[in-house]
Amino acid sequence: MKFYLHILLFLLVINTSLLSQQKRRNFRQHELGILLGGSYYIGDLNTSKQFNSSQPAAGVFYRFTPNYRYAFRAGVNFGSIMGDDSQSENEDQIQRNLNFKSDIIEFNAIAEFNFLEYRISNDKYKFTSYLFLGLDVFSFKPQAQMGQFWIDLQPLHTEGQTKGYKLTQIAIPFGVGAKMNVTKQVGIGIEWGPRRTFTDFLDDVSGTYPDTKLNPFTNINGFKLSDRSLNAGSNINEQRGNPRTKDWYFFFGLTLNIKLNLIAPPCYSYDH
Repeated sequence: MKFYLHILLFLLVINTSLLSQQKRRNFRQHELGILLGGSYYIGDLNTSKQFNSSQPAAGVFYRFTPNYRYAFRAGVNFGSIMGDDSQSENEDQIQRNLNFKSDIIEFNAIAEFNFLEYRISNDKYKFTSYLFLGLDVFSFKPQAQMGQFWIDLQPLHTEGQTKGYKLTQIAIPFGVGAKMNVTKQVGIGIEWGPRRTFTDFLDDVSGTYPDTKLNPFTNINGFKLSDRSLNAGSNINEQRGNPRTKDWYFFFGLTLNIKLNLIAPPCYSYDH
């Protein structure tokens, strides 16, 4: 995932340099938008496969555009993520035999940088690709399936933690997209956005199997869901996950943007 971040930062530097060399027309435009698509995750139960086990996702956002080249938006996204060792091609994961799912709710604030000048209602500037970068606050709650039931994992301290991890965290959203006008009031787009989190517990898997003699479980579900391998009970202090990497989640999909007529027609000025 560091590769994606390095590429994004490189492109941002190029885009900023181009902006400094060009005249920029200022105006004020307000938009209301929706995102319809999917969400997925990469972590200990899905180490590298993009779009694996994607689930339906949706979002709404408000975008303020003061310039043909950049915009700012704020919104909320709803999705879910999941992973299952039994679906892996890795023998170690199959042996580990863990699974999880979690709903994701995020509130984000994002800056967009257009490669081309763009504005809804202007036929001359009707298409652009763009980059975005921002900050979000998200909540999650991993659960594991046991029979016909889904059990909350965070309260069980499945790796022998003395203190549970926080279910509300901060992440860095970034990504790429493209958007175009379809009418004088409406634009459509497509977007893909990784979220770099600072937790390794989206899936409740991070470190080692606990020593139940030192930290006995107070709940029988904690004992059962901590070690579901074929040789359960013999893995004390052995690797359960990879604590050296953090988990990621992703939103992707189509966007629909509607121009809001909140102000009078704009006047144009040129910044040198």
